[in-house]
Amino acid sequence: AGPRTHARRVCVFGRQRERAQFGISMLLVFSRRIFLSSVREIIPQSHVLLSKATLLCSPARFTVKPRASVVSASDSSRAPVTDTMPERRPFERLPTDVYPVNYGLCLKPDLIDFTFEGKLEAAVEVIQATNQIVMNCADIDIITASFVPEGGEEINATGFNYQNEDEKVTLSFPSALQKGSGSLKIDFVGELNDKMKGFYRSKYAIPTGEIRYAAVTQFEATDARRAFPCWDEPAIKATFDISLIVPKDRVALSNMNVIDRKPYPEDESLVEVKFATTPIMSTYLVAFVVGEYDFVESKSSDGVVVRVYTPLGKAEQGKFALEVAVKTLPFYKDYFNVPYPLPKIDLIAIADFAAGAMENWGLVTYRETALLIDPKNSCSSSRQWVALVVGHELAHQWFGNLVTMEWWTHLWLNEGFASWIEYLCVDHCFPEYDIWTQFVSADYTRALDLDALDNSHPIEVNVGHPSEVDEIFDAISYSKGASVIRMLHNYIGDEDFRKGMNAYLTKFQHKNASTEDLWDCLEQSSGKPIAAVMSTWTKQMGFPIIVVDQEQQGEDRVLKLSQKKFCASGPYNGEECLSWMVPLSICTSEDPSCTKINVLLDSPETTITLKNVSPEQWVKINPGTVGFYRIQYSTVMLANLLPGIRDLTLLPVDRLGLQNDLFSLARAGMISTVEVLKMMEAFVNEPNYTVWSDLSCNLGVLSSLLSHTDYHEELQDFVRDLFTPIGQKLGWDSKQGEGHLDALLRGLVLGKLGKAGHKPTLDEARRRFKDHVDGKQTLSADLRSPVYLTVLKHGDSTTLDIMLKLHKQADMQEEKNRIERVLGAIAAPELIQKVLNFALSEEVRPQDTVSVIGGVAGSSKQGRKAAWKFVKDNWEELHNRYQGGFLISRLIKLSVDGFAIDKMAAEVKSFFESHHAPAAERTVQQCCENILLNAAWLKRDAEDIHQYLLQRQAPPPPTV
Repeated sequence: AGPRTHARRVCVFGRQRERAQFGISMLLVFSRRIFLSSVREIIPQSHVLLSKATLLCSPARFTVKPRASVVSASDSSRAPVTDTMPERRPFERLPTDVYPVNYGLCLKPDLIDFTFEGKLEAAVEVIQATNQIVMNCADIDIITASFVPEGGEEINATGFNYQNEDEKVTLSFPSALQKGSGSLKIDFVGELNDKMKGFYRSKYAIPTGEIRYAAVTQFEATDARRAFPCWDEPAIKATFDISLIVPKDRVALSNMNVIDRKPYPEDESLVEVKFATTPIMSTYLVAFVVGEYDFVESKSSDGVVVRVYTPLGKAEQGKFALEVAVKTLPFYKDYFNVPYPLPKIDLIAIADFAAGAMENWGLVTYRETALLIDPKNSCSSSRQWVALVVGHELAHQWFGNLVTMEWWTHLWLNEGFASWIEYLCVDHCFPEYDIWTQFVSADYTRALDLDALDNSHPIEVNVGHPSEVDEIFDAISYSKGASVIRMLHNYIGDEDFRKGMNAYLTKFQHKNASTEDLWDCLEQSSGKPIAAVMSTWTKQMGFPIIVVDQEQQGEDRVLKLSQKKFCASGPYNGEECLSWMVPLSICTSEDPSCTKINVLLDSPETTITLKNVSPEQWVKINPGTVGFYRIQYSTVMLANLLPGIRDLTLLPVDRLGLQNDLFSLARAGMISTVEVLKMMEAFVNEPNYTVWSDLSCNLGVLSSLLSHTDYHEELQDFVRDLFTPIGQKLGWDSKQGEGHLDALLRGLVLGKLGKAGHKPTLDEARRRFKDHVDGKQTLSADLRSPVYLTVLKHGDSTTLDIMLKLHKQADMQEEKNRIERVLGAIAAPELIQKVLNFALSEEVRPQDTVSVIGGVAGSSKQGRKAAWKFVKDNWEELHNRYQGGFLISRLIKLSVDGFAIDKMAAEVKSFFESHHAPAAERTVQQCCENILLNAAWLKRDAEDIHQYLLQRQAPPPPTV
């Protein structure tokens, strides 16, 4: 899915803002990755993703009981929140007395008036006699409807009863439709909307500058019903025969290959394009596109025709994604040992697109920035982002499309799996990316942050009404899902994991499955208690903190380990004794890359004896940072590990994990933030991009927190001191022999130093920016974000005007997005307001407005206040634009998550009580909780941090 939110990604506690400004992490998100399938909103440099036949066995109806939920951040209200969905009305699935076998669908979009006409002729099976047919239908007007029983007379429907709240229509017939086969015929009309869902219009400019519109689709989760009346549930699969009547100078695409193209008899300017019959599939995976595109084409080693469709004149920009796709299809075929089932696959860049990408079977749609790469003007993080999103969406062609979840409750399996295997695929195609270390920073730590909240939710959430579906396209479904699958893969081993995956895909191909079906297959292939282990991770929210102490007994080291729920607000003291079945691995300094022992912790505490571990050796839990838990070491154990950061004997991923755990413990009040700052100073020799990226994110969170104090500047001194040595070592220009990760690190470090006001960096950024604007020396793509950010942060109205001019002149969406993300760095209040007004202007694509407002909110205390006021003042327009989608959640999160005053939590809560946003209710609760957590953190540690920063600056006492 696409929507990589992501999509690919909202970073908890402001992590995303840091990434958006300084380099790739994940996205987005909400699909992606996400924004973002399903639907990840995507900001290439923030990746966050950030991506969306058993019919007769499924219950015809079920009711979702309303559940209450809480917002709490105080130790006194530590009772756990179980499966919290905000209160909902009861909901019923569609009746099962009639189901479709094949949809014959013909659509005729009008690209001038933004309407479409449709004819549906569906082959259906009546299971039991009925005088009505209930289908999904939204924003469509039915003109006529009739039913023709096999070998019988046509029966005209006598009434259409629309249930708009439930997005259903009931067709009533004068007599009962008898059991057996028949044909349902419906003529209807609809609107090509501007909401980026259903069958909608997308604005683009042709090379001459003329504005035109394409007709495109986004159906996941529940918007196929906006294009044609249908049984819009994932378990009600059928085949599709699609025809499109379109202007003859336009490209028309759908899931399958074209089998006929002929003039349309009623209008010589139109043609009718007919596509081959699809395999049996779910409605949310159907797609069609009508517009003007160029393409590049290749064939994979297993004979699948692959095309990448680009805007006119930009075919060259599709070549990188084409290379990735052509390598990826055979990789997945070999990994699953199941061939790709369609004759072709198209990847297409859509101008107006809410998610990052969407995995429609055979016709994958993308934001332009998730697919197009300009060899001269695209930065390294964008290439990596494109590789990940292509890997994610193509994985869904098997896992999601060939085998589909039975209901949205199992969405996590779809998205979590694709969000894990995209990294496996990119590691195969681009080993130089060190992508698994990046996974830990981009997905794993992000999921831990969100899942430590009282207002998190289990991976598996009972979903009923359509309005609830969008809310679970979040970091829990994508990133926690991916993290527990990574842990599971490690626990089982690759060979048995692949055997189990092959059994699952073979057994359920063209059908639907649930989470338990996958566990059964993996249990049979591995002989391990997969269902028992994994249910503790998917059915209860949260994760454990493993508390470790040690004792030396002769030649042996005895470890005492215990587990309890980790909470962002401090030690858990709820009445319920929560526990997990935790795959634990342990290594020592004798060989940091080799696991010494594996155990399954299935009780609250245990003791483990490590043989032949001498007193001077350190012991590390969770090598590789694979297990989904945090660790609290005893003081002595931690003291032994810290030199491994400075001398680099700990692996990069473990240096990152150790720092991230300690930062999280400080935020929860379990250790002092000063201890973390001292530990951060040990990273002065750090060479690894991802370790710096995660450290940078956490310093960004701290910087945001301390913006509420009058010693924010002292923290900037700390940042300058920490990043100057690596900045001097890297310099401004790439050197021979450097690779992808060096480019990412340089952009990250220069951006961090520039934002913190490091004078040599600021002077050089201004010099290079002037040369770039004057046309003397174009900035390399990898330096643009840090330079733009630096000059804006310390710039004036002239700087902003130049930047807006660059935005207007930019031909690539990537460059426009790059500028949009950093505009909020401008400091003057009147210029902040100008940027916010720009966010809602015609100059910014609707899906990108959110990142402009988020950039303002994440840049400064003034920006945060101004952005929140702007969101409140323009709420009607913003809600109307994004309602019901994950972008509204993204907008709220980016706007308010950085506040750190108790009364702001009350203000946010109060605003959304009177301005309802059903698809973002849980996000609002999480934001209020984060604000209270920030306020508690500030009260608890602010003075100690201040004293530490002052003491660092003090001259050393004179020596006697």
